[in-house]
Amino acid sequence: MDIHIAVEGRHDLAGQIYRQLRAGIIEGRLAGGTQLPSTRDLATQLGVSRKTTLDVFERLLAEGFLHARTGSGTFVAEGLQRLPAERPAHARAAQDANAPSKTSARARPLWQSVPDVLGPQPTLGTPFDFVGGITDKTHFPFDVWRRCVNHALRVQSRGRGTYRDAAGEQELRLAISRYLAFSRAVASNWEDVIVTQGAQHAVDLIARVTLRPGDVAVVEDPGYPPARACLTAVSAKVVAVPVDADGLVVSKLPKNARLVYVTPSHQFPLGMPMSLARRVELLEWAQQRDAVIIEDDYDCEYRFEGRPMEPLKSLDRTGLVAYVGTFSKTIFPELRVGYMVPPASLFDTLRKARQIGDWHGCSLTQTALAHFMLNGDFAKHVKRMHKLYAARRACLLAHLQGGLARWFEPIVPTAGIHLAALLKPPLTEASVINAARDASIALHGLAPFYVKAKRQPGLVFGYGGIEDVQIDAALSTLATLLPRVESRT
Repeated sequence: MDIHIAVEGRHDLAGQIYRQLRAGIIEGRLAGGTQLPSTRDLATQLGVSRKTTLDVFERLLAEGFLHARTGSGTFVAEGLQRLPAERPAHARAAQDANAPSKTSARARPLWQSVPDVLGPQPTLGTPFDFVGGITDKTHFPFDVWRRCVNHALRVQSRGRGTYRDAAGEQELRLAISRYLAFSRAVASNWEDVIVTQGAQHAVDLIARVTLRPGDVAVVEDPGYPPARACLTAVSAKVVAVPVDADGLVVSKLPKNARLVYVTPSHQFPLGMPMSLARRVELLEWAQQRDAVIIEDDYDCEYRFEGRPMEPLKSLDRTGLVAYVGTFSKTIFPELRVGYMVPPASLFDTLRKARQIGDWHGCSLTQTALAHFMLNGDFAKHVKRMHKLYAARRACLLAHLQGGLARWFEPIVPTAGIHLAALLKPPLTEASVINAARDASIALHGLAPFYVKAKRQPGLVFGYGGIEDVQIDAALSTLATLLPRVESRT
């Protein structure tokens, strides 16, 4: 009998026939031992050349789906009916995601406890959005960046197609080491730097090479949820330790902790820096227990008042601090470039872990970024954005400390592109957020950042992605709404 194969057009005829025959065999529609038409008959049936059907049969024979019997013909191979058939779409949809069938591939039960990691997302349809972690790309010098990318293309066109160093391009590592030495007093040379796909990637690499399943890892409470998720995913026992006005409360660290993740320069999300005395105390604690400290120095470029605090890395004399940074806030998150300066004892292992995971990052982007930094364009861009964000911060504080002071107690940060403000009783996060939403203002609460510490109702105001004119309009409107919210609470 003629076999049912549909050929559309004249493009990729051999591919169309091959895919349909292979699917028929795998799905059981062509049972083992079934004799197929000859290549000549099949070519005549489908209106194609015999060479096309010969190519298809030779490929299926080579892959073991068919076998030929001299003088008898070509047959479907036996035993392929053992291949499991795909479940119908309606059956897949009906299955409970938390109770996979016995035949489905299953992840480790651990992953059921790992929370989803969602980056800051603007609220659709809301003209006034104070979401944190968002940068303003409209002020980025894309014309300059285009020239840097063109430079990187010319550099790459002169070389051979080879795999690169897992630690990153030498020029970018040099640019980062110079930048850190100048702006953050982190002494390093280019050979100490590992380029990553962002700060989260760096945290994941460090956790994977230092923690065993069940090891205790500490995060701040409140703190950065993606870091908690990352440590949970490597089977660590994650313990949340509270913070106070001086930062992480070192006296409450568990004695058996193997790793501590902190944001000492600008505590996330509250914003206060860790005091020098507390930094020294943390370093002494880590030295006594041989624990690793991950110092996430996010937003350190945007400091608006006070003298810069010494990074833990610059105070570390025993090689226990892994310094982590990213370009997500200075350029934009889509760039996916970060870096770390780990303890020397971990460098080779981290390079190996990076290579095993994805070999290396995009060398084109790294070469362009190196050119952008070494030519001074990165410093110029940061200076421009610093001035822009300072104006937005001032506008925000003017409202929180002025017309909104009756309801808010802002925690004035010295750096960053967001600030937290505690709500005064009887207001609640939900009541304020819901009332603002009705006025097309998107506000975001502090509650998602807490684990066990006593929650203080408040909001996080991100000003990286909202203009000062919009800040002024939104908070003026909010001041008219809150008396009604207060009366209903």
